[in-house]
This record gives sequence, C-alpha cells and structure tokens, in this order.
Amino acid sequence: MTEISPSTSHAAAKNYGFIIDNRKCIGCHACSTACKSENEVPLGVYRTWVKYVETGAYPDTRRHFQVTRCNHCANPPCVRICPTQAMYQRADGIVEFDNSVCIGCKACMQACPYDAIYIDPEDGTAAKCHYCAHRTDIGLEPACVVVCPEHAIIAGDMNDPQNEISQLLARQDVTVRKPEQGTAPKLFYIEGNDVVMHPTATERTPETFMWADVMPLHETTQKGEHPSTPHATRNTYHSNGTPIRTPGTQGQPWAGPIQIGNGRMAEQMVQVGYNAQHKIPWHWPVPAYLVTKGIGAGIFMVLALGWGLDWFRFDPVVAVGAGFLSLLFVGLTTGLLVYDLEKPERFLYILLRPQWKSWLTRGAVLLIGLSTITGLWWLLELGGLIFNYDAPGFRAFYLWLGLPFAIGTAVYTAFLFAQAEGRDLWQSPLLPFHLVVQAMMMGSGMMLLLDLFMDLPRDMPEVSATIFIVALIVDLFITLVGEFSIPHASEVAAKAAHEISHGRYKNHFWFGSIGLGHVLPLLMVWLLADMAVVGAVAAVCAAVGLYLYEYTFVMAPQEIQNS
Repeated sequence: MTEISPSTSHAAAKNYGFIIDNRKCIGCHACSTACKSENEVPLGVYRTWVKYVETGAYPDTRRHFQVTRCNHCANPPCVRICPTQAMYQRADGIVEFDNSVCIGCKACMQACPYDAIYIDPEDGTAAKCHYCAHRTDIGLEPACVVVCPEHAIIAGDMNDPQNEISQLLARQDVTVRKPEQGTAPKLFYIEGNDVVMHPTATERTPETFMWADVMPLHETTQKGEHPSTPHATRNTYHSNGTPIRTPGTQGQPWAGPIQIGNGRMAEQMVQVGYNAQHKIPWHWPVPAYLVTKGIGAGIFMVLALGWGLDWFRFDPVVAVGAGFLSLLFVGLTTGLLVYDLEKPERFLYILLRPQWKSWLTRGAVLLIGLSTITGLWWLLELGGLIFNYDAPGFRAFYLWLGLPFAIGTAVYTAFLFAQAEGRDLWQSPLLPFHLVVQAMMMGSGMMLLLDLFMDLPRDMPEVSATIFIVALIVDLFITLVGEFSIPHASEVAAKAAHEISHGRYKNHFWFGSIGLGHVLPLLMVWLLADMAVVGAVAAVCAAVGLYLYEYTFVMAPQEIQNS
C-alpha cells in the first residue's frame, strides 16, 4: 500500500465531511430512501437511517431525530483492521470500500464504534455509506443532501473556508458521536441530543418499533428481552440520620448512562421509537477457533520448552503423535477461520493483497509459519521413526525456531481484538498474557489426554500435570481478579462484563468456565494425579470450559449497541 502525505498530495487538499442540522430535520426518511435508490441497497440493511428517540412523559414530550451513517473518520479503525484493503481511506478523507476484494471476515463491523457497516445480503461483502463517491468525483453532492427537503444535511470540503460546511462548523456548536474512541469522526451534529447520540441510553431490543418488529439478538430471545442491568441502588441512612443512596457498581449506573427521570430509562422518560437493527456478526466459529488455536500452539510450546530445557525425556513416538495433533488443531483453526468468512473462496486474498497493519493478515502469516515449521519438524521425526535415525540438531533448530511462531499464534488474537474498537471489553491489556496461559493450559492438558492412549515417558505426564495445574491457577486468577474484579475503563466494557458475570451468560461463565473448566480439573489432577484417565478427563473438562469462556467473551460485547 502506498501512503500519501496530506501535505504533498493535491487530492488531499480536500477533506470531506457531513453536518446534520437537527434544528431542521423532520425525520422524513427521504435521505434513507434516496440512499437506497442511488446505491441499490438491499432490503433489511441501511447505509443511512433516521433514529427516533422520544423523551419526557405526557404532556411534556419531544421526539428527537438522528440521521445516522458512516462518520468518515479521520482515523478510521475499519481501514486499519481490514486484511485486504477492501476498506480504505481516500486522500480526500472519504472512507470507501471495494467489494471486489472483500473476503467477508466482518472484522470491520467489529472495529466500527458506530454500527455503520453491514454485510450485503446479496453478495456477502461489507458495505456502508461511501459519501456517494461516484457523484462526488464528478462534482455532484451525495444523494441524501440533494433530496433533503429541509437542507438538514450539509456535505462539503471542510478545508475550504468558503464552503458552507466550513462556515457552519465555525459558527455553530456541533457535537460528534463517541469522540473518546479516538476515531476523529467527521459527521457533525448541530443541536445533537445526548440521549439520542449515546447508544446505551436506550434499549437495543425494546418491545416494538414504530414501523417495524424488533428482531431478537438470539433465536431463543423473546421480543423486549435485552441485556440485564444492575439493580437500582437502595437508600440507607448516614450516621447523622440523613437518608443516603448506597454506592453503585463503578461504570454501571443502574438506569443507564443518562438519567433524566424515575424508572428505567427506556420505559416512560426515554424510549427509542425507531432504529436500524444490527445482527451479531461473529458466532460460535470464533470462540471455537480460539480453543483450537490454543491447543495447536500450546502443544508445540509445551514440547519445545520441555525438550529444549530438558524438563522431560525425548521420545520419537510421542514426537510424531503430539506433532500430528499440533498440526491437526492448527489446521482446524485455519478451517474455522475460512468457514466463518462470507466469501471463503477469497481467503487467499489475505496473502495475495495483504494490508499489513491488520492483525488478521499478521495472524495468517503466523499460522502459516507455525504450520510450516511444525510440518517440517514432524516429517523429520516421522522419517527418524521409519528409517531409524536421530537428528537432535535439526530437532532443536525447528523447535526453537517454531517457539516464537507458536507464541505469536496464541497471542495475535489479542491484538486483533484490540483493533476491534467497537468492542471495548476486548481491548484488555491482560489479553496477551491470558492467551499464552490458556495455550499452555491446553497444550499440557492435551499431553495428559495423550497419556491415556500412548506410553509416554514417566516424567512427561508429571511435568505436564504441573504445567496444567499452574496454568489453571494463573488463568483463574487473571479471569476472576484481572478481567472481572477490577472496574472497567468504559461503561460499554462494564456492561459487557456484567452480561458475562451476572446476565445472560452467567451460567456459561460460573458453572461452565469457572466450575467445569477450572475448579473441577484442578481438584481432579491435584488429588488423583496418578491415574491417567483422570488427567484425560480433566483436560477435556478444561477444553470445554475454555470454549464456554471464549463464547461468553466473544458474544457478550457484541450485544452492547453501538448506534
């Protein structure tokens, strides 16, 4: 990718943006209709839409409108995370997309903090508002600007002081959505209402909308079911007799982030009348890939460290068997990644036209590197077993060379999740360490499972059991103390964490991840370590528990609305 310096590029002299003048907007949806017609947007998805929110209680009420679309950010996270440069930022500031090279990984949807991107149901590629670039390039205004009967949408070059948008930005008080994300959005609102602009101030799935049925987030979800909310604070008394409120949970205000009346925010004082409905992009293949990736990388890490540091004796049969398992699970990881793509036939675009700032691209290179090194080492050991030779020098070379790739394979998802700026809970500084510990837990657990089917050297299951126990304890500490005891930096992250520990996913978390995945395996291996079948069952329990944890960790943040 060739980078253009804004100071030297002629095209970069322009810097396009939008203003929505809420003093004039009448909520007519003409902009939505014109956008659909101009860009042939299929039914059920939107490039621009009008959100309705009603505030107050009769007779003191008001209906607010918010025209919502891509913000054409100056620092767009969707561009950074896209592995094939299907999302890109033009020199004039327009964030454009090229559906001919999109692989449908849906990472851009996770990166967007504004829910502005959707998967086109007809061709399976990402799409969004592109500032009607085909019109802009020939000197025409976007279709929504032309059709607005109140001139409530203003588009233009913000670098041109004679342009209307520049003059309005200079004279009017304007606001943007989520400036704290650091995306520098260029969609400005005159008289933007905080209740409308703050997504979590209203419910994502109310009982109904004005002109549409509410789509449930899950197949088993009933209309009106929404993420749980912390309970209201109760009044107690100060030592001087004054009634006081009990302090609430940090980052989790019981009635929403903006409170202007009694009761829950979405009942009487504030309710959402209409909004575009967004489906959850990532489902079970992503948590499954996290588990298989941890197993494949973890087995290699345990073997490389164990034989490299003489923790246990080398055995050629174990090398062939365990090496094959590592290759198998790394292969399953790649298969799950391809399966989850909307355009799986384009998977190789990640390698043929890579965008190197994306951790999807970097992760693909790490997976290929680990697979290649593990495959060469496995062929070396298989040849030694068949032709009765030993090559300790080559073995050490492959194991030490592959160890950084194994660690990188285990860890890279933490950096990918960090690029998903629409999901605050995923941007945890503990996540790289968490993934390494989980890989060691899975790798050592698989060695205990292998002990049930192969005659391992006696010191190998003993060392593996020790690694397994230590990894379980450290993982439990990181999870309970690091991830879910310390208050989170944002309200959105706190809501997602609450959904995991006390909401929809609490059984997955406490009974599945903590109980089945940690406490039970710890007790089994600690108390009955001499029985191979016990170690094998403990390893399976830990793997199931890890999947349930990853499932909650992947799903819960996606339930918190961004628009």
